[in-house]
Amino acid sequence: MESFSENTDPSRNNSSSVEVSIVMPCLNEAETLATCIQKAKEFLRVHSVDGEIIVADNGSSDGSVQIAQSAGARVVRVAERGYGSALMAGFQAARGKYLIMGDADDSYDFTGLLPFLQQLRGGVDLVMGNRFRGGIRPQAMPLLHRHLGNPVLTGVLNLFFRTGVGDAHCGLRGLTRDCFERINLRTTGMEFASEMIVKAVAHKCRIAEVPTTLQPDGRSRPPHLRSFRDGWRHLRFLLLICPEYTLIWPGLALIAVGVLAFLAVLFGPLPLGRTVLDVHTLLAGGLFIILGYQGVTIGLAARIFALQEELGPPSPLLHKSFKYFTLERGVLGGLLFLTSGIIPIAWLTVRWVSSDFGPLTLDHTLRPMIAGSTLSILGLQTVLMSFFYSMLGIQRKK
Repeated sequence: MESFSENTDPSRNNSSSVEVSIVMPCLNEAETLATCIQKAKEFLRVHSVDGEIIVADNGSSDGSVQIAQSAGARVVRVAERGYGSALMAGFQAARGKYLIMGDADDSYDFTGLLPFLQQLRGGVDLVMGNRFRGGIRPQAMPLLHRHLGNPVLTGVLNLFFRTGVGDAHCGLRGLTRDCFERINLRTTGMEFASEMIVKAVAHKCRIAEVPTTLQPDGRSRPPHLRSFRDGWRHLRFLLLICPEYTLIWPGLALIAVGVLAFLAVLFGPLPLGRTVLDVHTLLAGGLFIILGYQGVTIGLAARIFALQEELGPPSPLLHKSFKYFTLERGVLGGLLFLTSGIIPIAWLTVRWVSSDFGPLTLDHTLRPMIAGSTLSILGLQTVLMSFFYSMLGIQRKK
C-alpha cells in the first residue's frame, strides 16, 4: 500500500507505520524530478511497499516544488543551503522506518531499490550503492572522477577509518531511522556523504554494499557538483576529523628524530667517519622537536574540537584524558619546561655580565643557548595550549 502526502509537518514522523521514505534532495531539478518520482512510485507499487516520497527542496526557482506536489510527493522546504542540509531535513521529516536517499537528476534508477530494502530488512544499518560493481554507463561519470577522484577519496576514507566501502561517494544509499538518529549527522555540504560513513563505522553500524547502475543524468544544465572544490571539501573534512594521520603521528615521528639528533650532539661534536655532527645538528634537532610538538598539540586540538562538535568518530581514550589533564596541570608542566629552559639562558646571561658584556665563546655558549631556547619554547607552547584545550573542553549545551 502506497502512502503519498504533501503535508510538510515533521510532527507526523511517528504517526504512521510507513516502512520506507524515499528522500530526494532537490535544487532546480524540473527536467528530471517528475521522472524520478514516478520511478520511485513504481517501485513502491510493484513491490507492495508501504512508503512515501519526500522531496527536500533547497530553494528551487524553476517550478520543481509544483512538479513534486503534482507528482504526489511530499515537499519539505529547506532554507539552509547545502546537500547535507537538504537530506537531514528530509530525513527528519520522514515517517519511514527505513530511509533511502537518491539524487533527483535521474542518474539512479529508483525502480531498482529492492536490494537496498532487502538489506535493511535483513538487519543492515547502512546500505551503500556501488557504481563500480553495478556498472557506469558511458558519459555517466567524468573520467577524472572515475579513475582519480572517487578511488583516491574512497582510499583515504578506508585508510583512516577502515570502512571497507568500495564506493564511498555513491549518492544512492539507505539507512535505518535508528542509524540516522544514532550517528547524529552535522555537516551541511557535500561532506555529509563522508560523515555518514565515518560515523556509521564509529558507532559500529552494520554496513553493506549493493551493485548500483549509474546512467547519464537527464539535465541539460551543468551539475551542481564542482569536481575540484567538492573533492577538496571531502578530503579536507577527512583530514580534519582524523588528525592522527596528518598531524599527530607525523609530529611524533618528527619529535623522535629531533630528540635523537639533539641528544647526539648536546654535549659535544659527534664524529661519524669523515663527517662530524656539531651545533648545526643540535639546532636542526631542536627545530624538529618544536615543529613536531606543534603538530601534535594542534592535532589534539583538532581532535578535541571534532569530538565536542560530534563531527568525527568518538575517542574513549581522549575523553578519559580530560579527567587527568587539567588546565592547572598543563600550566604547571609548561612552567617546569619553561624554567628548565630559562636556567641555562640565565647562566649565559650571568657569564655575559661578568665579562663586562664582551663577546662570548661560541664553543661553550651556543649549545646551552639552543637547549634553553628549545625548552623555553616547548614550555610556553604547553602553557598556551593548556588554556586552549581547557576552552575547547568547556561543557555546553548542544
